[in-house]
Amino acid sequence: MGFPHEAMVDMTGGVTEVQSVAALPRDLAGFLQPLLKKGSLINCASGQGPVEKTSEFGIVFRHAYSLTGVEKIKTKRGHAELVRVHNPWGGVEWKGPWSDISDGSEWSEVSEEEQRRVNRVTMEDGEFWMSVPDFRQHFDTVEFCHLHTGTLSKLGTAQRPWYCTMHHGSWVRSLSAGGPPAGGWFWRNPQFSLTLFEEDNDSSEDKPTCTFMVALMQKHKRRTGAQMALNIHIYQARSGASFLSSLDLTLLRPMLNLREYNQRREVVLHGRLAPGNYIIIPSMAAANQEGEFILRVLTEKSNIAVPVEIDEDIPPEPTPPTEPPLLPSTAAACQLFKKHCSSGHCPPAMLLKLLKEVIGGGVMAGYEKGLCLEHCKSFVALMDSNGSGWLDLEEFQELWKRFRAWTDIFAKFDKNNSQSLDYTEIRPALMAAGLWVDQFLIQLIGQRYTEPDMTISYSGFLFLLLKLDSMIIKFKSYDMMGMGTVSVDYRQWLHLTMYN
Repeated sequence: MGFPHEAMVDMTGGVTEVQSVAALPRDLAGFLQPLLKKGSLINCASGQGPVEKTSEFGIVFRHAYSLTGVEKIKTKRGHAELVRVHNPWGGVEWKGPWSDISDGSEWSEVSEEEQRRVNRVTMEDGEFWMSVPDFRQHFDTVEFCHLHTGTLSKLGTAQRPWYCTMHHGSWVRSLSAGGPPAGGWFWRNPQFSLTLFEEDNDSSEDKPTCTFMVALMQKHKRRTGAQMALNIHIYQARSGASFLSSLDLTLLRPMLNLREYNQRREVVLHGRLAPGNYIIIPSMAAANQEGEFILRVLTEKSNIAVPVEIDEDIPPEPTPPTEPPLLPSTAAACQLFKKHCSSGHCPPAMLLKLLKEVIGGGVMAGYEKGLCLEHCKSFVALMDSNGSGWLDLEEFQELWKRFRAWTDIFAKFDKNNSQSLDYTEIRPALMAAGLWVDQFLIQLIGQRYTEPDMTISYSGFLFLLLKLDSMIIKFKSYDMMGMGTVSVDYRQWLHLTMYN
């Protein structure tokens, strides 16, 4: 049958579910009618025989049909629930009861007015009617493509289209690829806050509920051929906090989740919950398996779904320096500057020699070994205010003041005196320096600035802080109106990106 559900996603941007007909509610008509009213596209197929062979009743095996309507038909003997099915091939139709080419005994008991109401067409055009019991017997798979306000569906074609929020994310090895709940690192997976505050208008539950769908799609599956098994877990959020820690997850059980991890390109969790705050955790079956994903949340009303951070508290004030500071005074460093740079110019190679001498001559001796010429080239580029390619005494003084403060912070968080910070210590260290970073940026830092063991050295820490601090300052200098966006021309962009 191929993958029509993937084709529908690619063509419409909708969200698809694949279900067994046997698993559908007993009131099939009552289940399908609201979906069709919302404009959902529905496929069905029979896997009961060889590919594209036809059953004695005219059903083509492993071939995609469209389910286009559900009606309760009034007959002389009472009511009959029928589904309308369309074969895109056109010429091959259902031959059983209620078909266009049967003996007509079923339709003969239906008035012409009723037949016109349901737009019955008596020709072999691929579209036919069949009873709900016959549908259950002759089809075993059904696929739903739910359209929302951001899809190709035309405005007004659906009575109540779904509202959709979409987020891009990734699982990164040792950072956010936490794997399944049983593995111990589940809390590291990306987390998303779901707020349901508008209940359904026609909820059949005794208490108010909100209907929603969460769709998790792995990106680039066709290009990479990766077989990633996906799952979705939804938990009740803790009062007063959004992120669920490792301890929280040992005490909580999911409100909803898929039965098992599935290797489909997209998995969908369809459910109802009471209005409130919840946490969505998308995960893969194996920890440290890398991949990218798209998470979409569809709700009947405009509810809220946003990524959550490990710590959303107000950023702390910078940590005051230790007494006495670990690095020599600015005056002592300036004396060395004058000694090595008699011309008043300090190029990268000279800066490397100077830093090794001044750091290696104090209580931080040994930490300077990680410094290299590339670090010093960046130090010069980031502090060089006029593009000269070297630092003057004033620029060096400013650099040294920052290094003294950041060294104290590094030592504070290097609790085991390993001359490096663990990945989990980087974010609080940056916060102590007055630099607020979210989880997305921390992941980038982990990929770009850490060692293979996910630690950051002393020299790498200084390089990271100077780079981050300088880029923030430059952004603010361009964002003169404080709007949170900047506009730069081609030359400015190259200067910002190439000389840092």
